[in-house]
Amino acid sequence: MKESFWSVLIISIGIIAILFVFLFQSITNTDEHNMVLLNETTEAAMYDAVDLAAYRKEGIIRIDREKFVENFVRRFSENASLARTYVIEFYDINETPPKVSLKVSSAEKGNVVGEVMNFDIVNRLDAILETPH
Repeated sequence: MKESFWSVLIISIGIIAILFVFLFQSITNTDEHNMVLLNETTEAAMYDAVDLAAYRKEGIIRIDREKFVENFVRRFSENASLARTYVIEFYDINETPPKVSLKVSSAEKGNVVGEVMNFDIVNRLDAILETPH
């Protein structure tokens, strides 16, 4: 009888540990997905927003602020997970030299042993467009 209680305890602890591993794996994958998506989307949107008329006319590299925001939101929404709600905040967009600062926030919920846990995932990025001479 005593050995059977120990086996039930060991099995229940093992199941709880596996649930925690799945929860934290989900959070880590969400964070990594958001960061890679943020980096790639920002770079592509900055290249799309380069003002070619200013470059041809004056030889300076600048981006169009409205075009950058439009391209970023479009590209991010095409590749973002539909199961999550994202909040995108643009802090600073400099046209010359091309620099952007932004933050993407999302939330992850997990249910472990009947208790719901909420995790806020925040990714920040400061990007400068570098071009060769």
